[in-house]
Amino acid sequence: MAKPRLQPGPDHPITITPTGKRVSVTVGGKLIAETDGALTLQESTYPPVQYIPLADIDPAALTRSDKQTYCPYKGDASYWSLPDAADAVWGYADPYEAVKEIKGFVAFYPDKAEVVIADRTAAS
Repeated sequence: MAKPRLQPGPDHPITITPTGKRVSVTVGGKLIAETDGALTLQESTYPPVQYIPLADIDPAALTRSDKQTYCPYKGDASYWSLPDAADAVWGYADPYEAVKEIKGFVAFYPDKAEVVIADRTAAS
């Protein structure tokens, strides 16, 4: 059976915009990612999610997981685990056209990693 494929629209909007600020990700007190290239994905009424470029994440912190899920708006998601946090990171290797900007980016569950958006004027 084919998986349903849905388009974002008025009943389920999805926007993706550059975050425009430095985003850092810390796990267990250790910095594992820092980037100025994050994207903010806002889907429907869900809280906004920071998508971090894979290239800006310490590769030693990620272990590929067997878990996969499906979103009818974004496609098939793959998962990675962090030390002491299984399936804490997800991303779409081949996202649907409507969200193609998140290709090469991943997101972190907020209860498994600390994602901080810094004010650029405070950084030096």
